[in-house]
Amino acid sequence: MSGGTSQPLGARAAPIFVVSGGDGASGGQLVRTALAQFPDVDVPVIVVPHVRHTEQLGAVVAQAATAAGTIVHTLVDTDVRHTLTQLEEQHVPAIDLMGPLLDHLAQALGQRPLGQPGRYRTLHAEYVRRIEAIEFTVAHDDGRNPHEWNLADMVLVGVSRVGKTPLSIYLSVLGWKVANVPLVRELPPPTQLLQIDPRRIIGLTINPDQLLAYRRARLLHLPLAGTAYVDPVAIGEELAAAQQFFRRCGWPVIDVTDRQIEASADAVIGAISAAAARR
Repeated sequence: MSGGTSQPLGARAAPIFVVSGGDGASGGQLVRTALAQFPDVDVPVIVVPHVRHTEQLGAVVAQAATAAGTIVHTLVDTDVRHTLTQLEEQHVPAIDLMGPLLDHLAQALGQRPLGQPGRYRTLHAEYVRRIEAIEFTVAHDDGRNPHEWNLADMVLVGVSRVGKTPLSIYLSVLGWKVANVPLVRELPPPTQLLQIDPRRIIGLTINPDQLLAYRRARLLHLPLAGTAYVDPVAIGEELAAAQQFFRRCGWPVIDVTDRQIEASADAVIGAISAAAARR
């Protein structure tokens, strides 16, 4: 990257080290946005977060120097930032993304910056928490990533078309990390479910006639003719087996029949909260 020399197509360039007093998300995103303008060069981006003291800089500088890399930083602590800006003497280019903006704002606003790393994340913690919950929930929809189900705030379990996905997404917007797991006819339930705290698992059930109507509507988009998917008798047996499994595991069960998603969400949150209170 340094020196202004051109890179051959497909070349792997020296890395960029993003040094931040916070988690480095903003600086990393800005660097990757810039690198998108150079699609033919592979540039590793290494985020070094939570750099709060000048003593932490030595290892970062040494690593960057060894790799002939560039340091980009978003440090707001004056002492740490000023120390890092002197790195050109060690032949490590250091690009300050935050300092000039802070200096300009200090002059324009007539105030000194607080210099507190991670303050944006603290002020927007609720927003960040909801985004993280949505991302987690999408990544753990329909039984995906079972090795991470134990990280969920709640796990919804039920047969196909009982409404697990829309309810999970709605709960995630409220800030809950949700995994949902389908019970598949003629297949044993995933063993990973039994490794999760049962107080964080909710079984979902529904009236057989309503489930039949939902599944018939789905057939318009996903033809499953010749299966038991829309057989009323098979659906009744499937729901009964699910209920039996829920009872055996000791999980709370929420009936979503004719319920608005907001009401179902309230019921799920209530059951999880009641279970947590029993700890």
